[in-house]
Amino acid sequence: MQAAGHFRALTLFAESPDSVRGSRQMVGACLRDWGLPLLIDDACLVVSELVGNVVHHAVPDECLARPGNARRVDITLKMWPKWLFIGVSDEDSTPPDLPVGEVMSPDLAVEFSEAVLPDRGRGLFIVHRLVDSVWWSPGDVGGKTVWCRIDLDCGSGDRSA
Repeated sequence: MQAAGHFRALTLFAESPDSVRGSRQMVGACLRDWGLPLLIDDACLVVSELVGNVVHHAVPDECLARPGNARRVDITLKMWPKWLFIGVSDEDSTPPDLPVGEVMSPDLAVEFSEAVLPDRGRGLFIVHRLVDSVWWSPGDVGGKTVWCRIDLDCGSGDRSA
């Protein structure tokens, strides 16, 4: 039986060559510990895309930038009885290019993927397709957090139903 809720956090640095792999390992270990093994593949892909966006695109706000310092990436996992939340925070307050609703029919995406996929934001498009909700929030002193919610099926972590 699962407890009422769980929380885990990890801080990485974007310049580390292991930042994306480390984020996936932490997410996989948490979800195994929390009895949600069926979510591991999707959640690891989601966190890979979000951390990869920080690594490749985030530029720290002037108030957070320190010459010579690495860019901080904070990963938060929260599980409640009906939801899993994944948050990836960075030091860049520029809003992410989140897809708005269904960008295209999934049937068209299979046949014409190169023609219909956007030139940018593909990682967030993938994230949007794997989770139940995506949003972002500004940080208190700069930066932002991109949040994802995965709805759990009666707490079992089985999304195949």
